[in-house]
Amino acid sequence: MTTAGGGWTLVASVHENNMYGKCTVGDRWSSQQGDSSDRPEGDGIWSNRVTFGSAEAATSDDYKNPGYYDITAQDVSVWHVPNNAQTEEWARASILRYHTETSFLTSQGGNLYHLFTRYPVTYGTGVCNTNTGPAVPIVYDAGNEESTLQLYGPNTRDQVTPGFITFRVFNNEKAAMAICSGVKPFGCHTEH
Repeated sequence: MTTAGGGWTLVASVHENNMYGKCTVGDRWSSQQGDSSDRPEGDGIWSNRVTFGSAEAATSDDYKNPGYYDITAQDVSVWHVPNNAQTEEWARASILRYHTETSFLTSQGGNLYHLFTRYPVTYGTGVCNTNTGPAVPIVYDAGNEESTLQLYGPNTRDQVTPGFITFRVFNNEKAAMAICSGVKPFGCHTEH
């Protein structure tokens, strides 16, 4: 990837196989066991060293490689690519692409694994707008603040500020969301 001078490595992808079936079989990043206070950490994928999937299939299945926890990084780049897009088409097909330029990972342990070890995605361990992880400004490579807002439902648009990536936020029910992609929430209904 050549964004911001290159040096980017694909270490993970989050694929939603069923928008109505969150926390069901196939949702490795949230939980394949269901969303329940009986399993507050879900499957723990954000802060463990389990790997799965392949880069070639990253738009049709979840993916996590050892670089997620082994590579030391400064910033992140996020691409929103439609399901089943071929690897060589990702840049052209993406509906939103952005990256950070603040070197924020340096102060968070050097990668997403360490960030989510510091800010675990665990039900009931925080409250809305209080125990949030970092909210980092983004630089758009494709898309803009307005197109980012259009990716969210009308009720959510009034509760977020576009132009950020925010890590580990809680809703009113104390459920943890790992990432608010492209936005910084100030409302407490991040699940919408």
